[in-house]
Amino acid sequence: MNIARRLFLKRSGFALASLAATSLWGPEFVRSTALAVDVSGAAARKKVLVCVFQRGAVDGMSMVVPHGDPFYYKHRQEIAIDRPAHGADSNAVDLDGFFGLHPAMKALLPLYQQKELAIVQACGSPSESRSHFDMQDFMESGTADDKSVHTGWLNRMIKQRHESGKPTPFRAVAMGSVLPRSLQGSVEALAIRDLSTFGIRGGAAPANVAAGFEGMYDSAVGDVLGGAGAESFEAISMLKKADPTKYTPAHSADYPKNAFGHAMLQVAQLIKADVGLEVAFVDVDGWDTHANQGGAAGQLAGRLFDYSNTLAAFHRDLGDRMQDVLVLTMSEFGRAARQNGNRGTDHGHGNCFFAMGGMVQGGKVHGHWPSLAPENLFESRDLAVTTDFRDVFAEACVRHMGLEASDLSGIFPKYAANPARFAGICKA
Repeated sequence: MNIARRLFLKRSGFALASLAATSLWGPEFVRSTALAVDVSGAAARKKVLVCVFQRGAVDGMSMVVPHGDPFYYKHRQEIAIDRPAHGADSNAVDLDGFFGLHPAMKALLPLYQQKELAIVQACGSPSESRSHFDMQDFMESGTADDKSVHTGWLNRMIKQRHESGKPTPFRAVAMGSVLPRSLQGSVEALAIRDLSTFGIRGGAAPANVAAGFEGMYDSAVGDVLGGAGAESFEAISMLKKADPTKYTPAHSADYPKNAFGHAMLQVAQLIKADVGLEVAFVDVDGWDTHANQGGAAGQLAGRLFDYSNTLAAFHRDLGDRMQDVLVLTMSEFGRAARQNGNRGTDHGHGNCFFAMGGMVQGGKVHGHWPSLAPENLFESRDLAVTTDFRDVFAEACVRHMGLEASDLSGIFPKYAANPARFAGICKA
């Protein structure tokens, strides 16, 4: 293949990085793209799993505050979120009498009340590591303390799916310049930093790039497909529905003007364009709050405000399409139960995951809360894990993506994923 440096193979996964104006396309990619896309409409309305990875270990006890646990306030005398109080905008937003949302995350309360947002507390990995890199790697490979598995759980999940019709090149997409571990494996996946530089933009283009998605292929089409080129490339027209220069979010959805907001807007575009998307992966970093974390206000509160408003905008934008979509959030581990000397929190253990969609068992905080009493803390310092992250991922595979329980052994090696341990985030 003669492919520009930003179009690369990473391990065995096929990664398409964001394309600069000088990008070149190789004949093998042109052939596979043209012939794989199904213009018959068979790609429409697939079930979609959107995974959001909060890199850096978000403080799940600030996102979803255990205000009913008195030890929470003993451990965090300066950065704790106050108990819910009527008319108090800086206090936790009560969910069920024990847990409450961080006040900066009020945008998600209506989704929780509509039962389209589910929460899993005390969730995470049994691994005792506190290394960001190791724990992210383990979570994305779907393992615990096993560096021998080099493929990602999402790639293996896609491989196990038994879908009718031909998959499209947009079956699995990461919104970024590098293919994450979760999507690495034998199934081809794309890493796209920005749709506008991917080449599906209509109208004007830089002088050294042909206008339009098909235009980028004009010279290669003649060489590779001969007389069938024009007919085959009619399939590419479906991508024009995701034209980033013309897209307007529906229902007055207002995405925050940041990297995460832009990424989720583009995922919404791909879903609505019916290009065959099954799995999307989005990174959002900046959660490593060792110092000056803040409580109801401060650096973490600002990030949580943008984060929750992005998720709410995505839900609003998709509207009825959320019946086909499950957004699953994750982070490599949580933060320590006690604040540190810098008014921050150090690396911890158990954490908080969200599940958002029309078919979730929402309006509930799932999982067993182990208490923050000193004798119940993991290694005398952290929230214990009572729900293995692989059981949450496995539930998404079975109850949302339609796999069989017997398929789970091929997705989570050396772990006996069992529906009996599902957290209950999805409707059966």
